[in-house]
Amino acid sequence: MEQVRREPLADQAARLLLERIRSGEWTLGEKLPGETTLGPQLGVGRSTVREAIRQLAGQGVLATRQGAGVFLTALDVTEDWDAVLRRADIVAVIEARIAIEVEAAALAAERRTPGDLAAIRAALEERAARRSTAEEHVDADMAFHRAVVAASGNALLVELFDSFVPRSRASMVDMLGLKGEFGGADDHDVHARVLAAVAGGDVKAAADLSRAHLLSIKRWVVQR
Repeated sequence: MEQVRREPLADQAARLLLERIRSGEWTLGEKLPGETTLGPQLGVGRSTVREAIRQLAGQGVLATRQGAGVFLTALDVTEDWDAVLRRADIVAVIEARIAIEVEAAALAAERRTPGDLAAIRAALEERAARRSTAEEHVDADMAFHRAVVAASGNALLVELFDSFVPRSRASMVDMLGLKGEFGGADDHDVHARVLAAVAGGDVKAAADLSRAHLLSIKRWVVQR
């Protein structure tokens, strides 16, 4: 039986226990052996076994019942908790972006100047060209959206957007990391249509396109 060989011991013990659970060694609802039995099997002490059990309990695999022992409540970890937290943060960021950018796009369609449109077009071209890394693409994407917000002519919206950029950038980079792809033709087309709506003075289309784009990202994150 494989034993723990590397640090941290508790993490390794938790991994080995999970492998045994996945292999079907115990059935759902079954009580696991005690610490004095599991410890020698894993090559670790009782305190390490206790910490490994705590980890798996936190992931919903095991449950400790006072005075009764440790029981199997799931046959595998359903999802990495860090990924859950990342998605929750991304969703919150997207919702805040909707609050800022949808209204800004509507105002931009109403108030844009020739200089504003030139800035948005330049940002769109730069966005299409910068696809080497997720960080580079997100920076170009944020520049495009900022150009649209700036075209609203509302200094407070611009200030809100700028103050939010660091948090938004980090979350968008995380999202692209989860997605594994970015900068495709469909994505570019969505942003080109936002530009066209703003340039054409179509207030409703500018707002609707911005909202639909951000909501589609939110749906992908939630449903993943």
